[in-house]
Amino acid sequence: MAFLRTVTGDIDAGEAGICYSHEHIIIDPSFTTFRYPDFLLDSVDLACADVSEFRAAGGKTLVDSMPCGGGRNPAKLAEIATRTGTYIVCPTGLHLEKYYPPGHWGERLSADEMADLFVVEIEEGIDLRDYNGPSILRSPHRAGVIKVATSGENPGVRERKVIEAAVIAHMRTGAPILTHTEKGTGALQQVQLFRDLGAALPHIVLSHTDRKPDIGYHKEILSSGVMLEYDSAFRWPEGEGNPTLNLVVAMVDAGFGEHLLLGMDAARRKYWRSYGGGPGLRFLLHEFVPRMQAAGLEQESIDAIFLRNPARCYQFSRSMISGDESQTR
Repeated sequence: MAFLRTVTGDIDAGEAGICYSHEHIIIDPSFTTFRYPDFLLDSVDLACADVSEFRAAGGKTLVDSMPCGGGRNPAKLAEIATRTGTYIVCPTGLHLEKYYPPGHWGERLSADEMADLFVVEIEEGIDLRDYNGPSILRSPHRAGVIKVATSGENPGVRERKVIEAAVIAHMRTGAPILTHTEKGTGALQQVQLFRDLGAALPHIVLSHTDRKPDIGYHKEILSSGVMLEYDSAFRWPEGEGNPTLNLVVAMVDAGFGEHLLLGMDAARRKYWRSYGGGPGLRFLLHEFVPRMQAAGLEQESIDAIFLRNPARCYQFSRSMISGDESQTR
């Protein structure tokens, strides 16, 4: 069975409904929030307020993207999911080096050792201490995606090692991979590395690429068979057009509509209505979908981006590792 792994249990991929594909729902106090205080998103009650607006607008599934050691809290995510009737996918993996203190285990462990940590979170349960020690306390909430990140055009030594570990875990478990690109750069280099390591490219999601809104660049990335997640729709200054919308239209017109995803990546308090900011999690469904329709996108294409594509790329499937699924478009 093709399924998504959420913090409240596995669901059939067809049950996922409307999905936002890259979110930050909870970020607890951590080295991350020490360096970037506006990243602190630690309230279950406030998260439930925004997530409830997402549900009221028709949303069903959220893919969280805060991996090991960055303020992740699977118990809080599970409580939010239960209280709001939402499915939430929680990641394992590692983010950029800047989000961790000097000497973090991400610098010291080998790819195989890191992969073992990721696999246990996928198959048994996420550490309630967020792999920050001094001991491990397994939760009943399992990871449903592996998060990795690069900070520029070419992966550094640590970044390459983390990606290698992610692919090892991906091949052992069938879990999908979600990546961070820094302002959209380095996507082609990520694709090449995933290809070299033998990953199933249709289950690799590259995020933030719309921050580099070059149509030719996006066509080249998408020609590899990976998924692209756009999340800057609300970030562009008013009155200057919306490059994210332009990219969506251009990629659908070019035949890549089955490889696009949308999210908010609302990792700062100032983006949440419940924390006193905006536009809030409801933005894509309340405001951006009408803009997509006004730009001429058919409902079939909108449904692909929010319904079919996330259900397909975020599913677990052993067949994709055994070779039954093509790695190219």
